[in-house]
Amino acid sequence: MDRLSDQRVEQLLDAAREVRALVVGDLMLDRYVTGAVDRISPEAPVPVVRVESESSAVGGAANVAHNVVALGARCDVVGVIGRDGGGTLLKRELELLGIGAEGLVTAEDRPTTVKTRVLARRQQVVRYDHEVDADVAPDVVTALASAFVELADTADVLVIEDYNKGVVVPEVVEAVLRAGRAVGVPTVVDPKRHRFFGFAGATVFKPNAKELADALGEPIRPGDPGWMEAVRVRAGCDHLLVTLGEQGMALRTAEGEYVRIPAVARSVYDVSGAGDTVTAVLGTMLGAGASAVEAAILANHAAALEVAKAGVATISRDEILEHYHAFQIR
Repeated sequence: MDRLSDQRVEQLLDAAREVRALVVGDLMLDRYVTGAVDRISPEAPVPVVRVESESSAVGGAANVAHNVVALGARCDVVGVIGRDGGGTLLKRELELLGIGAEGLVTAEDRPTTVKTRVLARRQQVVRYDHEVDADVAPDVVTALASAFVELADTADVLVIEDYNKGVVVPEVVEAVLRAGRAVGVPTVVDPKRHRFFGFAGATVFKPNAKELADALGEPIRPGDPGWMEAVRVRAGCDHLLVTLGEQGMALRTAEGEYVRIPAVARSVYDVSGAGDTVTAVLGTMLGAGASAVEAAILANHAAALEVAKAGVATISRDEILEHYHAFQIR
C-alpha cells in the first residue's frame, strides 16, 4: 500500500535535515583485511592471504547512526567502548562521520566489540571477533543511563538498537523509555532474542520475521491482522512493524490500522545492513513528523536501495526520493 505523494515524500525528507536522533545500543567496529591468495599454508590446509589493504567502518548501533546522518539528520550515540585500540578507532570513525560521541562510556573490564573480516577476491575467508557479550557492569549501566538522559533533551527521536552484546539492559531501556515520555518524542526499538519482550512502552517495535518467530516459539502470521494485534499488545508498543525480507513489511498501528507494505527491491545483492537502514529511516522520519505508516513506507524504499548495494551501505535523501518517484511511475 502506498499513500504518499511525491510532495509529501520530499517534505519529510527535507524535514529530516532538522532532526536530531539519539541512538543507544551495541556499538561495533567492522574491520576489513583484504588480500590475495595464491598458495596453501604448509602448516595447515588453509589459504595464505597476502594482505594488500585494511579498512574500518562503524557497525551495530553505530551503523544505525551512520544511516541517520546519511539522510542529512544529526545523531548522537550512547554506548560502550573498551580502553583499547578498537575503542580509539571507533571513536575516531564516529567523529569523522559527524556523529556525536559524547555519550561513549569506556568500560575497563571488556574490549571494544570488533569484527574482523579477512577477504580474498571478494570472498570472506574467515571472520574473528573481539567481544564480551555479558551484561555491562553496574557502574557502566549508571554511566550509560546518565549519558542518555543528558542528551535526550535535545533529541527528536530515541532509538534502541540491540545486538545482544550487553548494553541494552533493563535499566538502560527504562531510562530511554522514560526519557521519551518526558520529552514527548517517539522511541523506536530494534530487538534481538535476549529480553525480546522487555520494551513495553515503545512507540515502534521493529523485529524481523526470524527474530519474532524465535521469540514466540511458533510460526508467525503477519498476514493475520488479529494475530498482529495480539503480538502488538504483548509487546506493549504503540505500533508493531515486522520486516519480512522479500515479502516486505507488516504494520499494526495503535489506531487499529493494519497495513501490508510490499517489497519494492528491483534486485538483491547483499542483505547485510538492511535492518539498520530500516531502523534509521524509520526513526528519522518519525522525528520529522511522519506517521507510522509513512515512516514504514519510506523505510521500505530505503531497504530496497540498501540490498542492491554490496556490503553494509548507507542511503541518501536523494536516492530515496528518486527510487520512490521511479516506483510510482512504473
